[in-house]
Amino acid sequence: MAGKFEWREEYCLGVKEIDREHQQLFRIVNKLFEYREQEKDRQWTCREGIKYFKTHVLKHFGEEEAYMVSIGYKGLEQHRRVHQNFRENILPALEQELEAEEYSPDAVDHFLGVCAGWMVGHTISEDQAIAGRGARRWDSLLPEEEIKALKKVVTRMQFDMFHLEAKIISDMYSGEKFGRGVYYHLIYGRKKDDKKYEVLLAFEETLLINTVGKILGIETTYLDSMLVHASRYTAQQFVGRVMKTFPSLDGYELKEDSLLTYEEFQQVFQKTAPQVSMLFDTGAGYFSYCTIAPHLLEVGVGKPLLRESAASQVEEYLKEREESLQREAAKPKLLLVDDSLTIRQSLSQMMAEDYEVLQAGSGVAAIRAITLDKPDLVLLDYEMPVCDGRQTLEMMRSEKAFADVPVIFLTSRGDPESVRSVMALKPAGYLLKKFSPEKIKEKIDAFFQQQAVGKK
Repeated sequence: MAGKFEWREEYCLGVKEIDREHQQLFRIVNKLFEYREQEKDRQWTCREGIKYFKTHVLKHFGEEEAYMVSIGYKGLEQHRRVHQNFRENILPALEQELEAEEYSPDAVDHFLGVCAGWMVGHTISEDQAIAGRGARRWDSLLPEEEIKALKKVVTRMQFDMFHLEAKIISDMYSGEKFGRGVYYHLIYGRKKDDKKYEVLLAFEETLLINTVGKILGIETTYLDSMLVHASRYTAQQFVGRVMKTFPSLDGYELKEDSLLTYEEFQQVFQKTAPQVSMLFDTGAGYFSYCTIAPHLLEVGVGKPLLRESAASQVEEYLKEREESLQREAAKPKLLLVDDSLTIRQSLSQMMAEDYEVLQAGSGVAAIRAITLDKPDLVLLDYEMPVCDGRQTLEMMRSEKAFADVPVIFLTSRGDPESVRSVMALKPAGYLLKKFSPEKIKEKIDAFFQQQAVGKK
């Protein structure tokens, strides 16, 4: 990982107090970059430096929130929740890894990479919104206390029903893929009005096999019709028990339920804004629990499971799912990382026939996507404004689990100096954005063909 974390003018909000604190945080991180290189007392120095960084971050959060109060900032509560997510979820997880790894260089690199990426992304997006220079994200989430209460209930239900000590990974889950999954959509309504309550669940396949399968005595190592039916009704009981704990949800009855493909599940996150979007690591597999406001969810996503035809529909779903998984397994997995949705969609459409295509809109999202579902190749935008390609690749290389994932940079700069800068990071190659999608696909095809020849 590079030893310099640069402050840029684009990070400035124009608010003297906040800009000064942001620059101080950048300087602290740069000091930590230096500490991790020294041989004498490196572990103690890094531990003390990280402790100081944490103290300063928490102090800055408080001062920034006080400033937002003073100007009557409308996004205060949402901004507080972003701070809280970093303070209560991200930092503790990083600190636990540091202690377990005894502040090894790799663990320190991971800490610095994640914190640097988060700080840049937060400064450019959420903090810029304070000055009216950008849109706030996650505005549709439920109030903080309701999310906190629901998080506790869902975690408790996982323990009560499956004896799983679930750990919350994110309460701002964006629908990323995490391996072989099953995606389930439930729609609840009530007789007195037209209001609906919709729930989206995503299960890692191993989670269903290791919980529902074992509880019901279903001896299987793969997803079959009986296990899908059992999981479907178990999920209904799970959601029903969660809903019963909230008086505001009294009177809702299940109207229809659907099994979704991953593409349909992902469409929900691209086109709508969730009220609740939580991702858990249960120890037996990943699990997400999401709710969508009725007026934001596109009607007709997935096929309703009608009682009189549920059996045949589950069989059809399993058949289609298995065929889809077989097709995916035969395809190389490609992760497209670009802050431009237009570029991602055009490339995705071009690549989809021959590759299993995953997408990420930022460097931080790319790291999360790689962690959840390791790709065979990353096509990485070099000039992203939040966490750029260089920083993203450095974070990847700091993690042993995906340090060997090949990366091809996508850049708009073709001059010799820029090319040397790109290639100094030792990617598998680089492509120019001025190339047509067809030309880029041709280059990607050639890369995988060369990889196949090398394995023979």
